[in-house]
Amino acid sequence: MEVTKDISLKPYNTFGIDAKARFFIEINNLEDLKTALQLKGYPNKFVLSGGSNMLITNDIDALVMHINLKGKEVIEENDNTVLLKVMAGENWHQMVLWTLDNGYGGLENMSLIPGNTGTAPIQNIGAYGVELKDNFVSCEAMHTETQSLKTFSKEDCQFGYRDSFFKNEGKGRYIITSVTLQLSKNNHKKNTSYGAIETELENMGISDPTIKDISNAVIAIRQSKLPDPAVLGNSGSFFKNPVINIEDYTKFIAQHPEAPSYKITDESYKIPAGWLIEQCGFKGKRYGDAGIHKNQALVLVNHGNATGQEILDLAFKIIAEVKKKFGINISPEVNIIK
Repeated sequence: MEVTKDISLKPYNTFGIDAKARFFIEINNLEDLKTALQLKGYPNKFVLSGGSNMLITNDIDALVMHINLKGKEVIEENDNTVLLKVMAGENWHQMVLWTLDNGYGGLENMSLIPGNTGTAPIQNIGAYGVELKDNFVSCEAMHTETQSLKTFSKEDCQFGYRDSFFKNEGKGRYIITSVTLQLSKNNHKKNTSYGAIETELENMGISDPTIKDISNAVIAIRQSKLPDPAVLGNSGSFFKNPVINIEDYTKFIAQHPEAPSYKITDESYKIPAGWLIEQCGFKGKRYGDAGIHKNQALVLVNHGNATGQEILDLAFKIIAEVKKKFGINISPEVNIIK
């Protein structure tokens, strides 16, 4: 385990921002993590995982610890379910494909979400009507001060919409090292009612889909909307879908009856941020090398050499225009690293 200096983080973040880490260390096992957390003489310590849900706006004056913990293990199973422990550095999508190859159901709707498994609980990632919490059992995390491992139950994680304990009280205090999921082995609970999944399955000529079919449909939909970060720098959906109360929703839908919306509770509705942004005329626009994707207005992109600050300035511009036109506040889903 070696500390290196002035390392470009361009290969380590999906936006492809060419910021530097003043110090950098690769974490390949729990002992590496303990040792790194105990190192003295560094200005700060910064945890880097898959780099898929972040926008780096400056060089990072810290010891950047790249979490590269690998491994998948079935720790318990019966005729119907399996408990799968996945280490934090495993790529999420590759792990989902592995579960499907083994006949395990539950994660198929979350295919092709970028990033690593260890960051999934932080965001309570989700897509097409399914969230991580639906299959989540527990996670292990290391306390940054004491280096002790703690197991967090689903309740401990305080999951909300793209939210958790680890984004709030636990932020900076714990580093997730593994995630345990409960998946189905048969009688899979299939969710095909959200978004364009049913339409895509029809286009594929499938009326009774397997979990692999659902995954393939989700992958096709996402690929049609979302650019490959290896080709065009991006962090997937940049903004959260805003949730508004019934009073604001009633006013909004009266003025914009054509707007799509989703009922969350009797008192709240979700409005697609991509629709709001598109109505403001941003879809496909480019401002230097910072831009909005041509197929999905939720996605901000780096056309080559945009700085993180240029992308952040564009995000602020979009937020202001949406507020001005609709009176609705939208906020970033990605973590802004300043």
